[in-house]
Amino acid sequence: MPMSRFLVITLFLTYLPNLVQAQEKLIRDSTEQKILSVAQEIMTEAKTCALISLDKEGRPRIRTMSPFLPEEGFIVWFGTNPNSRKVVQIKKDPRVTLYYTAKDETGYVMIHGRAELVNDPDEKQKHWKEEWEAFYPNRGEAYLLIKVSPEWMEVISEKHGILGDEKSWTPRIIRFE
Repeated sequence: MPMSRFLVITLFLTYLPNLVQAQEKLIRDSTEQKILSVAQEIMTEAKTCALISLDKEGRPRIRTMSPFLPEEGFIVWFGTNPNSRKVVQIKKDPRVTLYYTAKDETGYVMIHGRAELVNDPDEKQKHWKEEWEAFYPNRGEAYLLIKVSPEWMEVISEKHGILGDEKSWTPRIIRFE
């Protein structure tokens, strides 16, 4: 009898750290899923977002854009004029930042990622908004896509209780592979 208690206690002490780690991982995964869900909500409700690229001197250049809804993995598409400054900037340095403000203005989503210029006719057909017809009368040549693949994302939402660190205000970062 004493030997079986010893065995139970030994097994408990041996596997307790693994159980604690598993519990902590479940909590982290649950929190991350909540953050991703809130990010999706903010991005879906936003009509516009800021696209920030870097000019030839390395200064940030910000413009308001009309994004498509985020796709799986938080990939975001935009349409643009192939002769625009942002296209020149992205060709030189594909690092960009997207900034979405929550509809109630109590939070935001900021995505840091890499932009890719896409001129594929099928993608251009898929990523088209009828209200753009006046801006791109010859959309075969005068319309180009920007595809932003996220590397990491920050989310703040007072409404959902997603806040930054108490001391530094640093938000949680979600990394993408």
